[in-house]
Formats: sequence, C-alpha cells, structure tokens
Amino acid sequence: MKKLVLFFLVFSLSACSEMQQVLDQLPQAGTLSQTDIGNGLKEALDNGISKQVSKLTATDGFYKNAAVKILLPEELQKVDKTLRDIGLSSLADEGIKMLNRAAEDAVKEATPIFVDAVKQMTFTDAKNILMGSDDSATLYLENTTSTALYSKFSPVIQNSFAKVGADKIWTNIITKYNSIPLVKKVNPDLTDYTTNKAMEGVFKMIAVEEKNIRTDLSSRTSDLLKKVFALQDSK
Repeated sequence: MKKLVLFFLVFSLSACSEMQQVLDQLPQAGTLSQTDIGNGLKEALDNGISKQVSKLTATDGFYKNAAVKILLPEELQKVDKTLRDIGLSSLADEGIKMLNRAAEDAVKEATPIFVDAVKQMTFTDAKNILMGSDDSATLYLENTTSTALYSKFSPVIQNSFAKVGADKIWTNIITKYNSIPLVKKVNPDLTDYTTNKAMEGVFKMIAVEEKNIRTDLSSRTSDLLKKVFALQDSK
C-alpha cells in the first residue's frame, strides 16, 4: 500500500511539473493560471459558435451569405448554364436555394457537438491554440468534430431535401438536363456534397470570429479574453 501511495504521489508531482513547464513557455503569463488560459480559449471558441455559427441556422444564413453560399458542384455547373440557356433560370435558382436551405437546417445540429469538443479541451490544447496560427482554434474544432458533424449533418440534409421538396426539384432538374440530346448524363450525390459544403461554411465562419478576437482588441469582450490574448500579442 505504501508503495502504491508513493507511486501516485510521484505521478501527481510529475504531472504538475509537466503542466508548469508548458505554462512557463508562455510569454509574460503573469498572474494568469492554467485554468484562466484554458477558460479564455474556451470563451473565444464559444463566442465563435454563438456569434457566427448561429447566423448560419437562420433562413438565408447560407443562401444570402456570399462567403458560404453553396453553389453547384462542378459536374452540375454545366447543368445550371444549360437550363438558363433554354429559359429555365427560375428552376436553376430554386435548385441552388434548396441546397442552402438544407445546410441551414443541418447546422442546427452543430452546437452540441462543438460544446462537447470545447469541454474536452486540455490545457496543452489551449496553449497550442493560443500561441498558434490565426486559425488554430478553428483547426482544433475541425479536427475534433468533423466526423461527428458529418454523421449528424448528412441525415438532416437528406431529410431536409425531402421536407422542402428539394429531392423532387433536383430529380426534375437532372431529368430535364439528361433528356437534352447529346449531353453527358449526370447523377451527383447531392447529400454528400451539401454536407461537406455545410461543414466548410461552419468552419469558415468560426475562423472569422477567431481572427476578430486575435486581431481586433474591441472583439475581446471580457477581461479574461483581454488578458489571455495579450499573451498571444506578445509572442
């Protein structure tokens, strides 16, 4: 038993020593603790999620946001042009809108996944994010949530296509296109394409908020954010 207690004591001291070594690597840490730095990074990520990702869930959150609007996949761009050339512009526009509506529905599933990833962040993760590149926090979320997001988004998008009639619209669009003489027939996987584009849009908007916090002092809306990101400023 004494040996066991001694082992855990040595292990605990070793872990604390390693944590302190990581903290010591940060410039001018001052009175900030490991907990402060971790909480500061979590707050920054929470801000990105609440301020930017939530915008994407609104009607036209994707469709009227040029930065993330989902356009047609490459193999369907010729479909779009051909339909417009033969006077079916409204049908082509409706098809694009349906892709974006599905993405707006799917992103509502993102917040719980992101919140869980933020909760799991370690102090070392926080340190690496803080002292990393301008998109380090975004990359952290991308690396830790992409699989879960795809699993959540894909069925929602598929159901959304059915709910808003996008499946019928796209069946109509592709059928009309494929019936045109001499064209190469297409049958793209729009669920997979829209799922990946929705995820791409989510991370793009989080990156916007991360860059704001890193470069714009007025975006550091709490004392903790100001103190923690002052360490980044001096790296």
